[in-house]
Order: sequence, then structure tokens, then C-alpha cells
Amino acid sequence: MTEQSAYGRLETRFARLGALNEAMAVLHWDSSAMMPSGGAEARGEQLAQLSLMAHELLVEPGVADWLSAAETQVDSPDNGLDDWRRANLREMRRAHSHATALPARLVEALRRACHTCEGLWREARPANDYARVKPALQEVLALTREAGQAKAAALGKSLYDALLDQYEPDGNAAAIERLFDELAQDLPNLLGEVLEHQAKQPAAVLPAGPFPVEAQADLARQLMQALGFDFRHGRLDTSAHPFTGGVPEDVRLTTRYDDSDFVSGLMGVVHETGHALYERGLPRAWRRQPVGDARGMSIHESQSLLFEMQACRSRDFVSYLAPLAQSAFAGSGPEWEADNLYRLYTRVQPDFIRVDADEVTYPAHVILRFRLEKALIEERMTLDDLPGAWAEQLEALLGITPPDDRRGCLQDIHWYDGAWGYFPTYTLGAMTAAQLFASACSAHPEIPEQLGRGDFSTLLAWLRRHVHGQGSRFSSEELLVRATGKPLDPKIFEAHLRGRYLADA
Repeated sequence: MTEQSAYGRLETRFARLGALNEAMAVLHWDSSAMMPSGGAEARGEQLAQLSLMAHELLVEPGVADWLSAAETQVDSPDNGLDDWRRANLREMRRAHSHATALPARLVEALRRACHTCEGLWREARPANDYARVKPALQEVLALTREAGQAKAAALGKSLYDALLDQYEPDGNAAAIERLFDELAQDLPNLLGEVLEHQAKQPAAVLPAGPFPVEAQADLARQLMQALGFDFRHGRLDTSAHPFTGGVPEDVRLTTRYDDSDFVSGLMGVVHETGHALYERGLPRAWRRQPVGDARGMSIHESQSLLFEMQACRSRDFVSYLAPLAQSAFAGSGPEWEADNLYRLYTRVQPDFIRVDADEVTYPAHVILRFRLEKALIEERMTLDDLPGAWAEQLEALLGITPPDDRRGCLQDIHWYDGAWGYFPTYTLGAMTAAQLFASACSAHPEIPEQLGRGDFSTLLAWLRRHVHGQGSRFSSEELLVRATGKPLDPKIFEAHLRGRYLADA
């Protein structure tokens, strides 16, 4: 076996692995959006076996030999590996290190536990019954901690950093903690300023409902097309928690609607469309290779939040949206005018639900979850303590206390589905979104005016070039530096908040 063939064998192996992961993604989407509840046990078995197969493809002894041979080849002056292939090899090594840290028994057990727990969460959340799902969550937490400890030893990282690395490669909890502590200290003052300023402006008036779900879905699809979504390569459905799944050629979005408030469902769709556009824009030449995957969840969340918060809550875009919404719901009167809808879309009000939170209070929701999941993973807190600790920290951050667990620790799917270490990427993504949008508008000053016409073509083309089309070729920091000229700068996010929420309406 030559050194060149070692890399070729790796590409072949990872192409098979990519196809398996795509199949699991579609099955997972179906279990959340379409599958009848009676199919849960069978689906859990299917996903467990596919996870085991994917794991086995990665941990076979030959893969380690191929990696070593290919990595030796990189140092050769005539290695034949371009920048993309070297980056692909780096990401292959990362995936292999994560996989070989876990025994097959643990991979299968964790997948089964997560699937069972998620199913119970779907019943427990509307019933406000934390006790019902807590034993299953305890099993997920115990297995996640076991997996994290194994990965920490293999990767030379702390327990939490090993879990974080799955979602934010090379992420550092200590750095995030410093950033979040600073945000938590500044947030109450900024929130107070914004609420005081907002009180002096005309009150936003929510148009009177009900807003038929069918009409909301029709308007959502119209906006998705304006943003650049191609329905030949995806679809929109409903689920208990909005998410984006599927594969780049077939992106599956879900949202949830409220017939008394069309804002939350519509913005949920815009958020998920941002994720979907990123997936569709990933480099086709590197499909099913690690370098062709999205570059971590802070970049992924930056794409959803760039569209939802930066672009589609702008005054320019709302001027485009207002007549569409008025037509969709047969509305009339001043509450349907663009000025009122803009005040409605940029209204700041501490609330219990993260996915419905405004830009100013949203970081508090993420900081809370980061602190709680880190304490749970590190065994500084138990699941019995979770509801009370949740209420206490939300009170400290936003001055409100959730009246029940449905609006507290049951509201998000992530922990119940096994996604521990994921939450920090939301606020990192919000900061990244502000920086990317500012750079796009600096390069193309016509973008805001185009948004006022529902034209996202220039913005999307800029993102395709600087973010989507780069896949995982660069680290998150290098990707951002190449796109904006500097590493992540929280001051850009703060300037955005102050510019939008402390300016006269």
C-alpha cells in the first residue's frame, strides 16, 4: 500500500460513513416530524444499529494505519495533497480520535438512551411533568459523562471541553466562561437602558388574531423562497421543537406555530432557513467528506441568527414584510403598518422561552444553560436541583421566575436528546452573526436597501463565498478572520444591540 493510496482509502471510507450519517439524519428528522408514536421503539433500534455501524467504520484498525501513513505523506515535499485534502485529513483525525475514545457498547447505549429520553420529553413537556422524564435524563447524563471522560482522556482536554469539541472544535470552556461572566455583568444595565428607552416610544401593538396555521405556513414558505431556499431540495414541517435536519440535497426544516401570535412561528422559520441555506451552500465537491461539513455550531448558529436577527428584524426588511403579512392575514389598520411591525419585531421583554427571546435577553438564556449543564456534567449539581437552580438563575439574570417546568428546564430538547456542550454556540453564533453581517454590508452597502425589496441575493452570495463554500477548510477563528479581517470581537455585537435598541423608533 502506497502513502497516496492511504489517503485515497480514507476518502472512500469517509464517503461511506457520510452516507450512513445522512441516513441517520433523515431517520431522526422523521422521528421528530412524521413518525407515529408507536414506531419509537423500532426507530430507536434502527438508529442504534446505524450508529454502531458508523462507529465500526471509524475504529477499524486499518483506519489508524491509513491516517498515520497519510499524515506522514503531508510532510513530504511532493505529497500531492492540496489545502483541501490536508484540511480533510485534519478533520478525519479529529473524527477518528472522538470515535476511538468510545467502546462500541457505549455508543450503542448512548444512542438508545437518547432516543428513549427524547420520546419521553415530547410527552413530558406539554404535560409539565419533569418527574416523568427525569429517570431517562439521568441515564443520558450518566452515559454522556462516561463518554466525556473517555474523550477527555483521549484528547487531553477537560471533561466539558471534550464534549464542547463535538460541537465547537477546539472550543475552550474557560474562555467562554470569562466572556459569559462579562456579558452577565453588563446585561442588566443594557437591558435597563433598553427598557427605559423603549417605554418612551410608541407601544407595539400585536395585530388581533387568530392567525390560521395554514396562512402562517404559506407566508413562511414565501419568505423562505425570498431568502433563497429551494423547495426542490427541502421541505417545511412542524415539530415540538424547531430544528433543521436532513442532508444538503434534501434539507428538512421544522417549526411550531401559535395561532394567537404569528411572529414566533415566522421568525422560527427564518432562523431554521438560515441553517438550511448554510447546509445547501456547503462545497459540493467535498460532499460526504469531513472537510465538506459545516465548521462547528457557532458558525452554524451564526447563519441562522444572521438571517433571523441581523437581516429579518431590520427596519428595511420589515418594510418588505408588512404588506405580505397584511395580505396573508387579511389585516387592516395601523397595527399592520411597517413602523408598528418593526416595533413588534424588535420589542424587548424578558420572557421564559429561549427560542422566542429578543436579541437583548437571548444571551441570558444561553448563559444560564451553559452554567447549569457544566455544573451537571461536573457533578456539582444533580438533576433534582435543576428546576430550582434554573428558576434562581433566570431571576438573577432577567428578573423573572418561570411558573412551571414547561417554561423552565423542560423547554429545550437538547439535553434530552444528548446534546451536552452545545448551548454556548448560540451566543458565540450571535456575536459571529453581527460581525459577518457588518462586514457583508461594508463590502456591499446596497444590502440593506435590497432587503427592503426582499432581495437576499447579494447577501447570500457573500455568505456562499466567505462562509458556506469553505466548509471545514479553516478553523472557526480563521474563517472569521478571512471573512471580516479580525477574530471574534464582542464589541461589534454590543454596538449592534445599542444601535438597534437605543435608537429612536
